[in-house]
Order: sequence, then C-alpha cells, then structure tokens
Amino acid sequence: MRILAIADEEESWLADRFRPHSLDDVDLIVSCGDLPARYLSNLADLSNKPLAFVPGNHDAAEAEQGVPGCVDIDGTIRRFHGLHIAGLGGSLAYNDSVYGYTESQMARRASRLAVLTYAAGGIDLLVTHVPPRGFGDLEDYAHNGFSCFNKLLEGVSAPIMLHGHIHRGYGRMADEVTHVSGTRVINCAGHAYIDIPDSAIPARVDRRIWEPRAL
Repeated sequence: MRILAIADEEESWLADRFRPHSLDDVDLIVSCGDLPARYLSNLADLSNKPLAFVPGNHDAAEAEQGVPGCVDIDGTIRRFHGLHIAGLGGSLAYNDSVYGYTESQMARRASRLAVLTYAAGGIDLLVTHVPPRGFGDLEDYAHNGFSCFNKLLEGVSAPIMLHGHIHRGYGRMADEVTHVSGTRVINCAGHAYIDIPDSAIPARVDRRIWEPRAL
C-alpha cells in the first residue's frame, strides 16, 4: 500500500498544476493538518483517492465543520484495506485562536484512543499534527510536541506515526526519527510517500467494538 501524506504547505503540483494519473500509484492520501478544506476537497476530487485527515492548529473550522469528500479521523480509528489508522489533531494551545489542547487535555484524548486501539486489536498508523515531545519537535512552545504521545506510542506499538507542524523552512527538521518504542516518526510537512507492504498489515479478528467502516 502506498500513502501520500501531506501537511502545512499547499503545493502546486497537487492543485493548479495537478496532472491526471499522477497519483495512480497512491492508495490513500492522509493529511496531517494545516491545509484548507478547499485544498483537501479539491485534491480528493482530482485524484479520485480516499483522503483522511486530522486538523492542525490552524484548522478550527475544519475540526468543527468537517471537510467535504474527506474523512475526519481525529480522536478515532478507521480501517482502510485492513489498515487501522488512528488520529489525534491539534497542537499545544499556545493562544486562544488555535485548535489546541493543554498537555493534560491531550493526555485524556490519548488515553481514550489507547482504549479504542485495544478494542480494535491494534493500529498500524498513527496520524497527528504535532510530533511527540523530543522526537522531531522544536524548543519554542508553539512547536513543542506532546509528552503524552510518548506514553501512547509505548503503549500501542504503532509501527508508523505521521505528523506535520514542523515546516522544512524552520531550519532544523528531521524527515524521520525512530522513537524509543520503535515507531518510525515521519515529518510530512509538504509531502511524503510511505510504502507499507501488504505483509506488514496484520490480519485481525473484527471485534466490532469500534466502528468498522472502511474509508
């Protein structure tokens, strides 16, 4: 399975310069936040690919109203061709206008997601807007990651975590780091391709405790 992950920066090759069939090899598009609803909807229409998203810190409207033609995975788990995808959007609440949470608020959301993960039999992909604290974030408060994400990764054992928020133009930016839990933490600001072999997606018994709809 090939995933196109996007975040933070509108890119012309995915909008006004989009070419037919340019994403034929992509199975799923995932947005890690801070991209306008019109951009996401247009990309889903142009590519004719399913698009799942979490809201970024500038996406309060998208968090409240949704994005036409796209699937909001914030705070929940969805299944796509056997792949279990979980999402937690938002950043640290560094001012009153952002879509953000305190550390304790996000810790409660992460705990709930951990329970859903257990009920679902595990997750294969965690999608967030910000990285875990200490793994690809920056030192200024607005670009800190959440400390509770470290505990979440240690508990759910997700093979891959995708995030945005740390733009390449900020200078210090790692494309990928390995978390102490073994999770690959990938910065998708702009775009990144992630290839997941079918053999790496485990067969699971559908417990039907969580909503088992495919994207």
